[in-house]
Amino acid sequence: GVSKATVARVINGNAELVREETRGRVLEAAEQLGYERNAVAGSLRTNQTNMIAVSIPDITNPFWPSVTRGIQDTLEERGYAAVTVNSDWNAEREENYMRLVRRNRFDGLIINPAMVSNTDLKNLRIPVVLIGGGENYPSFDSVGSATEKSVNEALTYLLDLGHRRIGLIAGQPWRSKAHTRQHSYVMFHAQMRLPLDNKLVVETSFSDQGGYDAMAQLLRLDDPPTAVLAANDIVALGAMKAAFALGRRVPEDISIIGMDDIYAASMTSPALTTVAKPKYEIGVKAADLLVA
Repeated sequence: GVSKATVARVINGNAELVREETRGRVLEAAEQLGYERNAVAGSLRTNQTNMIAVSIPDITNPFWPSVTRGIQDTLEERGYAAVTVNSDWNAEREENYMRLVRRNRFDGLIINPAMVSNTDLKNLRIPVVLIGGGENYPSFDSVGSATEKSVNEALTYLLDLGHRRIGLIAGQPWRSKAHTRQHSYVMFHAQMRLPLDNKLVVETSFSDQGGYDAMAQLLRLDDPPTAVLAANDIVALGAMKAAFALGRRVPEDISIIGMDDIYAASMTSPALTTVAKPKYEIGVKAADLLVA
């Protein structure tokens, strides 16, 4: 028994010009009908969907759910819904997701990019924030952890334990970075005047199998390392399995240190030594920057 304009004012939260009794009748009718505002239709008028896309490279790595949780919690407080997609470091899949973002008129994107370029992201014409190093993306804000400092802290810890022959299981770089773990590893050896043996550096996939295979390769050297730094905790756990399989005790025969401080690191026996990263806080900061 009221005009469509009156209903629209109530449903859209602009009820200042509507009497309280009329507003109550509209809301009661909406509840009886199970009515929900059509956000898709509304977005055609407002050009806003209140949906944010979050693109991560590996949903099976426990590092990323913690980051995504920080993003989601923060966006929900601001009235946005987060839609998470998983690229698997695959360029074609990532490109499909970029089309999804454009087609569905997402209001913004938070991404740890695999292959997408700075120009590709600019062409989306929406706010974008990067997770991780942003050296190749000068047009956008980025949020990450201090990888170079993390590597130095881990290697210093091993050095203080008396290790001088330290191996590195490095993840395969999907895009160039100014401060990869391998770059920091080389710089550390130069600063500490430690001999650098390229055979002690193995590039592998960011997976437990990659860590297993890399550790097996290192332990079969004529002069194997006495300690190993792994690119992340998943790789480090795979390396631990390989050490045990080849009859090496950890840490008596070989020390292993990972990065990220995922929950599984505390569940191994012995517990994995690791460098903690502020995963949840990275997500919160990324979401704050995007909304701003």
